[in-house]
Amino acid sequence: MDISNLINMDTIFPNLKASSKKQLLQELGNIAKDKIGKPVYEIASVLMERERLGSTGMGHGVAIPHGRFAGLDQICGIFAKLEKPVNYDALDDQPVDLIFLLLVPEQAGADHLKALAKISRIFRDQTICEKLRGTDNGDAIFAILNSMQPA
Repeated sequence: MDISNLINMDTIFPNLKASSKKQLLQELGNIAKDKIGKPVYEIASVLMERERLGSTGMGHGVAIPHGRFAGLDQICGIFAKLEKPVNYDALDDQPVDLIFLLLVPEQAGADHLKALAKISRIFRDQTICEKLRGTDNGDAIFAILNSMQPA
């Protein structure tokens, strides 16, 4: 799966402001509402429900919140780099500043897992994470995220 199938220049937010995990998920819901045609409260509710199952903060300042939505016809991704890291209850108890939101069709099985695996591989690469943290330019962020092609 190619990352450019998940995001584009309109879904990259290099200076998102949030002061908490809850506010972050609401901000992401606000961004996503027009992309998937769902109300903010529904998006935020699905994301918070997923977080109750276990944090999507994978460590090293990275989180991959995700949720399933009825009526979607394709996976939608949104990348955000926070202006300031927030406490996210991540696996390593470190705050997060790099977020890749995945909004997935309710029936997406293998594609959902492939997208999560691809994003996880990208963000396990600390060189890529440092490059992302080093720029506020959307074009540069898009290029960095696309620099890791499928193996």
